[in-house]
Amino acid sequence: MLLPKRLEKALDKMYTAFYKGELNPEDCKHCAVGNICDNYDSWKYFTDVHGSMRLNYLGILNENLGRRINGYSPSELIITEAVFLKACGYTLTKSKKLLKPAEVITSEMMFKGLDAAVAYLCKLDGLQHVMDHYKKLDLSLLHKEREADKPSVS
Repeated sequence: MLLPKRLEKALDKMYTAFYKGELNPEDCKHCAVGNICDNYDSWKYFTDVHGSMRLNYLGILNENLGRRINGYSPSELIITEAVFLKACGYTLTKSKKLLKPAEVITSEMMFKGLDAAVAYLCKLDGLQHVMDHYKKLDLSLLHKEREADKPSVS
């Protein structure tokens, strides 16, 4: 299947970050959108609260000027991040605090977030979810691969 260039690049960046263990929902340079934005944090200034789907003044201004980062508008970026965080288990309270779902964010939680972000990005481009056939991915293989990559202590 031929994918739009922006989607192909976004998927490549997010998959690479996930498999290298560098996808981190609490780091604005290494979260879903941070990776899409080449590990820059400029996107975080489009909203006042991490995880919110509401643009602030700067976000609205950039949206109205037609500005895009790697093909995505400010609203598309902050919604992608909100979808990613929600699927990872984070919740945004009424007092605008982002609550962490657990002390340690597992690969399974991260994969759910990745899956949801990819589904949203596909929807933006009018495509079926490209990860549907990967849903049965055995994450235990990922754990074994990461353990094998760790240097041994002698």
